[in-house]
Amino acid sequence: MEACNREILARMQSPVELIPQLAAHLIAAGGKRLRPLLTLAAARLCGYRGERHVRLAACVEFIHTATLLHDDVVDESELRRGQASANAIFGNKASVLVGDFLFARAFELMVADGSLEVLRILCSASATIAEGEVLQLVIQNDTSSTEAQYLEVIEGKTAALFAAATRVGAVVADRPQAEAEALDSYGHNLGIAFQLVDDALDYSAKQEQLGKTVGDDFREGKITLPVLLAFARGDEAEKAFWRRVIEEREQGEGDLAEALRLMQKHRALEDTIARARDYGDRALAGLAPFAEGPEKAALAGIVEFCIARAR
Repeated sequence: MEACNREILARMQSPVELIPQLAAHLIAAGGKRLRPLLTLAAARLCGYRGERHVRLAACVEFIHTATLLHDDVVDESELRRGQASANAIFGNKASVLVGDFLFARAFELMVADGSLEVLRILCSASATIAEGEVLQLVIQNDTSSTEAQYLEVIEGKTAALFAAATRVGAVVADRPQAEAEALDSYGHNLGIAFQLVDDALDYSAKQEQLGKTVGDDFREGKITLPVLLAFARGDEAEKAFWRRVIEEREQGEGDLAEALRLMQKHRALEDTIARARDYGDRALAGLAPFAEGPEKAALAGIVEFCIARAR
């Protein structure tokens, strides 16, 4: 991971001073580095002992960071990881362009790796992430959206990169297709579990401990599983409330508290976390073909970490 961090810091440099300055604001701030960790651990799990996985882990982090920069502009977010977002400090134009720069750096790393299969996996994931974000934009503020559409969004915007990050670990180790598929399943289901917990946490007081403000998704009118469950289980008056605050974006003082009350009444948050645990179990099943050892234990521990954030 230290080698990966060195690669990240080296590759985000540019003679255009604003680029490393803005990139460092987000990258050097830390974060969990969860996605590159998945690549490193998956490659080691598959017995790889070279250096390619380090550069590819950096590549995965650049893809993730680029999407964060673009997302914060789209969502008009003012905070990221407990501090002012890049767009709040540097402006939307600079954030979008530096996001583009990081995407370009990621593709340079893919090409330098020399594997067409790695290039295919990570390019496909990048396109799927963009599709997921656009679909989220389409269904945003629409209470008639279905759980299937919501799941399609999170499979695109979150699970795709988790799956790609783990799958390339098997590819660099030249492991059989079955192992690559198993790691893909692990990453895909972990990504869904991770996003489900994130969406539940947006309505939790614990969100403040994670450096985020409570109710960001609510204020933006985002359709997430807690909203869908509370809406589906509500009476006509409650449905009218959700249409007003989500579709019409007419939100006043006390509306977030009322949303939380309705979610508690209909067990929307508990059931979202239960769904996350189910996907976590599916992720663990993806590790079944691999021998016990520290890498497998670490990957299993990541699943527990993702779910435990909700406690």
